[in-house]
Amino acid sequence: MENTTTQTEPTKNYFTRDLYQEVTDTIIKQLEAGTLPWHAPWIGDSCGNVLGLPKNVSTNKKYQGINIVLLWTASIENGFFSTEWGTFKQWSEKEEFIRKGEKGSTIVYYDTFEKEVDGEIKNIPFLKSSVVFNRCQLSSFKQKEHVYGPSLPLLVESVDLVEEFVANTQAVIEYGANMASYNRVTDTIHMPAMEQFISTDRTTATEAYYSTLLHELTHWSGSPTRMNRVKGKKFGDDQYAFEELVAEFGAAFLCADFNITSSSHADHADYIDGWLSVLKRNKHFLVTAASEASKAVRYLQALQPN
Repeated sequence: MENTTTQTEPTKNYFTRDLYQEVTDTIIKQLEAGTLPWHAPWIGDSCGNVLGLPKNVSTNKKYQGINIVLLWTASIENGFFSTEWGTFKQWSEKEEFIRKGEKGSTIVYYDTFEKEVDGEIKNIPFLKSSVVFNRCQLSSFKQKEHVYGPSLPLLVESVDLVEEFVANTQAVIEYGANMASYNRVTDTIHMPAMEQFISTDRTTATEAYYSTLLHELTHWSGSPTRMNRVKGKKFGDDQYAFEELVAEFGAAFLCADFNITSSSHADHADYIDGWLSVLKRNKHFLVTAASEASKAVRYLQALQPN
């Protein structure tokens, strides 16, 4: 989510509309249906192409945090396979027009307003929303003429781009473990050998391997000596669920950047139940986790030489 410039106190409707709850309800609906909406790269055309990170058509910048998940969710529900989004005005500036009857998708961002508190002028943050439209919703869009996004990479044992990315972080990774994990005490990632990953009807062994590795690398970014995210004490507590969701988002965001289909935990049903429990009690949980995941991705990207 992007910050904007400070303004005077916003109109009342920004306070009466609970955007945190609206965002949370959107994702709860997907989770209750058994869908992990941050795995939007499952979406593909008949040629096997996958959807990458959503980006703004005017700035060409990729959306961040919860907006990635919201736009992936909109793509799942509507069958969009373009990564380009823009407001009505942004499309109009490009002499493009939205088809009659099309509904936009909500994104959110932080803004601030000035308010006197105890005799002192302070900048008070609040959540605002905007409506964007996918390229697939334009009058000029014709599916048969659409140029699809980047194709799925060759599913070989090693994807050089990801291997280089992980190596550049200098994370210590030990292979041959019975399960994937990150040990905060020893600051090491433990991974099964690459040969231990198997294919399923939804994902290849290579996709499962790299999704898992990037999940653990996101955990690694949260160590006390790096981003210092708090890890829960046991499976099922809120902080544990939060950190797992950050790692899920982080892996999904990174996989999308590498054009690799993201794969979740084999026991993701247990995680979904845990996340639903927290989401129904804490409307800020989802937005904050996605924001922390984007911060983790930027941290890992900053470790790269180029």
